[in-house]
Amino acid sequence: RETRQVKRDLNRDQRQLETEEKRLENEIKKLARQGNKDGATILAKQLVNLRKQKNRNLAMNSKVSSVGSQVKMMESNMKMATAMKSTTNTMSKMNKVMDTQQMMKTMQEFEKQNTKMDMTEEMMNDTLENIFDEGVTDDQ
Repeated sequence: RETRQVKRDLNRDQRQLETEEKRLENEIKKLARQGNKDGATILAKQLVNLRKQKNRNLAMNSKVSSVGSQVKMMESNMKMATAMKSTTNTMSKMNKVMDTQQMMKTMQEFEKQNTKMDMTEEMMNDTLENIFDEGVTDDQ
């Protein structure tokens, strides 16, 4: 927010400097037409200084933009770190609650029962096929 305010101020100053630059250029041309070389020289020096100030103003504006981008990136990193902390805490709690040995035994028992069920199903299918095959040959 503060960086946006500073950028607006710098942009306002830049516009004022550009207006002043145009005014000085017109004054220099006017004095040159009148033949006032000393006055034109003084205003030309002011114009050079004004242009240097414009360049410094532009450099400062880009530095402020860079700082603003860095602040946004830091905020994003802080949010990500907070999310990672929360996730780590949750994972840690789950690891404390979960008994890996018991989980492994449960998975092995599941695998054993699943295999047993597959074998039973295969035996039933074979029996049904035999029954249907015998029924078809008896009908013929």
